[in-house]
Amino acid sequence: MSEREPTLAPPSALPPHHAPNGTFRNPWGLAESRFQGLMKWRWNRLRHPLPRDDGARSLQPVASAVRSPRAAPNELAVTWVGHSTLLVQLGSLNILTDPIWSERASPWRSFGPRRLVPAALPIAALPPIDLVLLSHNHYDHLDAWTVRALAGAHPGARWILPLRLEKAVRSLGVRHITELDWWNEQTVGDATIACTPARHFSARTPFDRNRTLWCGFAIGTSAGRFYYAGDTGLHPEFARIGERFGPFVLSAIPIGAYEPRWFMQPVHLNPDDAVTAYRALHAYHGRLSSSVMVGIHWGTFRLTDEPILEPRERTRAAWASAGLPPANLWIPAHGETKAMRR
Repeated sequence: MSEREPTLAPPSALPPHHAPNGTFRNPWGLAESRFQGLMKWRWNRLRHPLPRDDGARSLQPVASAVRSPRAAPNELAVTWVGHSTLLVQLGSLNILTDPIWSERASPWRSFGPRRLVPAALPIAALPPIDLVLLSHNHYDHLDAWTVRALAGAHPGARWILPLRLEKAVRSLGVRHITELDWWNEQTVGDATIACTPARHFSARTPFDRNRTLWCGFAIGTSAGRFYYAGDTGLHPEFARIGERFGPFVLSAIPIGAYEPRWFMQPVHLNPDDAVTAYRALHAYHGRLSSSVMVGIHWGTFRLTDEPILEPRERTRAAWASAGLPPANLWIPAHGETKAMRR
């Protein structure tokens, strides 16, 4: 699939997340200019530095139980590498989500948010990778060094991207690429991959705001259905995602990077929002007794102001307040593997 330049179209012909100037936008009222808010947040941080937080000392990687080379046909095995990077083994299909192995979530090797916990698996220890899902182009989700390394180690993998990310990813050595718009689907073997809406934005420089799309993904195979939310704030389409692509055996939903709330609320779920999103995903089909929510996007890089361990504790509290079974919430340790069988 070749890179497509932005195409101008009359507003009446566009989906609501496409802007008339060829870029993208959120249909739910997200202000597309956030520069003033960013400056206010940074200024507040300078005036009122965050207190010392040693919570990361308790975050130690554990031994993984990766299925090598593949999981059993009726098995779903998921390993948390860190942040939003998951190794998802859906039967015979091996999938990576938003892979980042670099020491920093940054365009620079010596500046920017640094890992609190090492990547739980080396790239060399991965099984054969069939699919890589990239939700958007922020540096903690699209890491150039990691993309190059994976392109070399797994040249046959197919990368599934939202619109207009192909050019950047292909320049890093990736060979097999499919771009999708929201609600579009792609079949790979017996798997169906759907691109799902998310409330977020894209940018890698001050000058490319929203030129590429952002998304989540839903994947269905004979081994089960898996949902990956990507980066997102709360939005009204979670119920529709669940209706069209569920019921999900496992839903990977971000629970961190949410403070200050006045600034992060439109683009990042907090723990209460994450539980609300999970419940909406299962509103139509009903929640399977085995359906699990896995909390991701926390405890790996310090990107925002909340204490490092707070997302885990607040998510557990929100889950209990919603009356959901404790066994259906999984907030993994780095490297931890969870296996489920149909």
